[in-house]
Amino acid sequence: MKAWEKNIRKVVPYVPGEQPGNKNVVKLNTNENPYPPAPGVQKVLQEFDASRLRLYPDPSGTLLVEELARFYHLDKEQIFVGVGSDDVLAMAFMTFFNSDQPILFPNITYSFYPVWCNLFSIPYETPALDPNFCIVREDYYRENGGIVIANPNAPTSIYEEVSVIEDILRHNSSSIIIVDEAYIDFAGTSCLELINRYENLLVVQTFSKSRSMAGMRIGFAMGNPVLIQALNEVKYSFNSYTMDTVSLLTGAAAVRDEEYFRSIVQKVILTREQAKEQLKELGFSFPVSGANFIFATHERIPAKRIYEALRENDIYVRYFNMPRIDNYLRISIGTDEEMDRLFTFLRKWLNHPNA
Repeated sequence: MKAWEKNIRKVVPYVPGEQPGNKNVVKLNTNENPYPPAPGVQKVLQEFDASRLRLYPDPSGTLLVEELARFYHLDKEQIFVGVGSDDVLAMAFMTFFNSDQPILFPNITYSFYPVWCNLFSIPYETPALDPNFCIVREDYYRENGGIVIANPNAPTSIYEEVSVIEDILRHNSSSIIIVDEAYIDFAGTSCLELINRYENLLVVQTFSKSRSMAGMRIGFAMGNPVLIQALNEVKYSFNSYTMDTVSLLTGAAAVRDEEYFRSIVQKVILTREQAKEQLKELGFSFPVSGANFIFATHERIPAKRIYEALRENDIYVRYFNMPRIDNYLRISIGTDEEMDRLFTFLRKWLNHPNA
C-alpha cells in the first residue's frame, strides 16, 4: 500500500439495480413507475428557456416547497427538499444521528441505510423482522441514537399500520425517528398525520415512484420546523444548490396535477392486484404488497434460477443474494403489456425449466 492510500476512506457501496441499455427489455427491477409524469411536466420542459441555466437555482427551492406545502396542508417551514429521497435521507443521517448510541433499523430493509452509517461513522444495530417479515415493535423499546423505518418496507413490500409506528414513537421520545415512505402512495395512511403530535418524527417521500420522476431526482422531508431548519443548516454547510432549476420547475408542475397523480397510482395498484392473482396461479407466494412491486417466492424453483432465466430473455427483476430473502424475487409493476410478457414467459418456462 502506498503511503497516501492509508488515508482513503474505504466503504462498501450501495448496489443499485441494473440499468440495461437495450430498450427492448422488460424492466421490472428498480421500482420505477411505468407511466410518464404529469402532462404539466412535459409542458415545462418544452417551454423552458435554456438561458436560465446560466443562473444558480433557488437554494431554498421555494417554488417546490410551496407547492408541497399546499398539497400536504403544511407550513412551508415543515418541508425540506433534496436531490431524491436518497439525498434527503443521507442529509438526515448526517444531521440527526450523532449519538454514541446505535441507531436502529430492521435487518431486512433498504440497503442504503448501513452504507450511510458506515460512511458517516454512525453506530447501528438491526433488530430482526419476525418470520412474516414484520417489525417486532418491542425491539425498539430501548435506548438508541435514532430509528429508521421504511414503510412500506423494501424489499419486502410490507406496510405497517400507523398505529405500529406511533407505538414506537411513544416509546422513543428522546430519539429522532425517520419514516421512509418511498412507496406510501401505493399503500395505506401516511405517518404524515403524526408530525404535529410528535416533534421528533421526520417523514421522507420521493417523486421517483408514484410521481413517475425517478430521472429528475426529487425527494422531500416533512417534520416540525426545528428539524427542517436543522436539515437546511447542514445542507447550506454542505452544498447550498442541491436542486437544479429544471427539477424545481417540473417538480412543482407534477404536484399541481393532483388528478393525474391519483389516476396513475390507481392504475399501478390495479395492475399489481391482477399480477398477484396470476403469480398465485403460477405457484408463487408473497406478502401483502403495499408498494409498486411484489416480493415473491416460488413453491418449486429457486428464485435465482428464475431470475437468470428471465434475464436471459430480456426480462429484468431484482434478486437479492442475502440471508432469509435469497429465495425471493422483487418484481416491479410495469404496464399491463410488460406484465403480460412476464407472465407469458413464466407460464411456458416454469413447466419446462430444464429445457
